[in-house]
Amino acid sequence: PLFKLDHRPPCPHLVSAMAARIPVRLTAEQVSAAARGLSPHWRLAENSANLRRTFRFNDFTSAFGFMSRVSLHAEKADHHPNWSNVYNTVEVTLWTHDADGLTQKDFDLATEMDKASSSAGLSE
Repeated sequence: PLFKLDHRPPCPHLVSAMAARIPVRLTAEQVSAAARGLSPHWRLAENSANLRRTFRFNDFTSAFGFMSRVSLHAEKADHHPNWSNVYNTVEVTLWTHDADGLTQKDFDLATEMDKASSSAGLSE
């Protein structure tokens, strides 16, 4: 055969290292506390499954500039938003897929988005 299948269990050290990279899902109390530190424009979805916010800028260039600034931070943090852009509006939904809910990474990224939006021509 071209390939030999190996059915041995994975190395425990590898499994442990992979598990360590998955952020811990926050409890409802932790989510509430973290949400208080964000702009009041952020909304928690029902059951606190994700964070949502709509950013409205003066024009398309400002919206795209905001997304460019945030994308640099998101790439560095290895945490990427679910977002869309139509003209001057950027719709954002944050959650951590691997944790199936909100983690500290989501609140850190939301804070970075708040900072980036304040210097990008936010019209809200």
